[in-house]
Amino acid sequence: MPHPLTTPILHLAEPSGSDTDSLATCSSDEWLCSRVLEWTGNERLATTVDWIVGKPSALAGLLLIGLVVRWLLHRLIDRIIRRAEYGVLPDRLTRAITGGRMGAALNLRDDPGYTRRVQRAATMGSLLKSIVTGVVFAVVALMFISELGYDIAPLIASAGIIGVALGFGSQTLVKDFLSGIFMIFEDQYGVGDVVDLGEASGTVEAVSLRVTRLRDVNGTVWYVRNGEILRVGNMSQNWARTVLDVTVGYTEDLVHVRRVLEEVAHDLWVDEDFQGLIIEEPEVWGVESLGVDGIVIRVTLKTAPMEQWGVARAMRERVKARFEAEGINLAVAQRVMWQESAPSAASAESTEKA
Repeated sequence: MPHPLTTPILHLAEPSGSDTDSLATCSSDEWLCSRVLEWTGNERLATTVDWIVGKPSALAGLLLIGLVVRWLLHRLIDRIIRRAEYGVLPDRLTRAITGGRMGAALNLRDDPGYTRRVQRAATMGSLLKSIVTGVVFAVVALMFISELGYDIAPLIASAGIIGVALGFGSQTLVKDFLSGIFMIFEDQYGVGDVVDLGEASGTVEAVSLRVTRLRDVNGTVWYVRNGEILRVGNMSQNWARTVLDVTVGYTEDLVHVRRVLEEVAHDLWVDEDFQGLIIEEPEVWGVESLGVDGIVIRVTLKTAPMEQWGVARAMRERVKARFEAEGINLAVAQRVMWQESAPSAASAESTEKA
């Protein structure tokens, strides 16, 4: 019977420290490194193959995914822009506007404002594509850095801090840009429109995301920040209206005056020189008010954009000439002011002697 001290002791073989370290060199997400290390058992070869083949392949895959996502988003934007070019008017309303006298007067063969919508849609499409491209490539750049083994948490934190600082420091600039984006998207006004922006009014000469440039009737150029525009009065979109108030005396026959105004307005409506300017039959609305000096009668003419002032001048000239021919008198001042002066010293002395 063998002595206990001489009995051979069997020990289980354990992996050496070098093998354990080799297995730990490849992380769980490094598939290629793990496979090469498993096949060859060579740590250096596995790491080299991973850097030569695995990393570039992963970076190329990220870049390819970024390009595909960018292309898909650009296609989506193009589709939205194409739909925006047709506007939001119902088909029946569009046909009503483009057809008939109004469409012929404005020389409209298609939907009115189509060119404006195309330009506005192109501007918004370019802006959206630029934003999408910047966001996609920023995300891809962060994924590149992470793939190379660097920690991107400090970069994200720094970007957040910088964004907050810029947000607080440039609130006015951000407000102007956001207002400009919504202004262009909603087509509130465009180059060539006559607008009233509150503090300034005139013809729009340039529109950008930050400022709008106007020129008033005196030739003064106004630069208005988009963020400061609280209201917009556009006198140039789709159509305009001439509102003409004619004041006649209280002794005039209103029936006769109304008939004369209707004839003058109709003659202007059928005049070939104004065929493309007045787009609907003029209307005499009747007595607007009873003033101190006379009776106000209102006449309205629907005109093409930017033509209301010229039509109003021509209408006034014709009304003046026709009233003179018909013997109709325009209103004159009905009030007489008497001013009593203080008596002179000589007249006061003679009064005392008497």
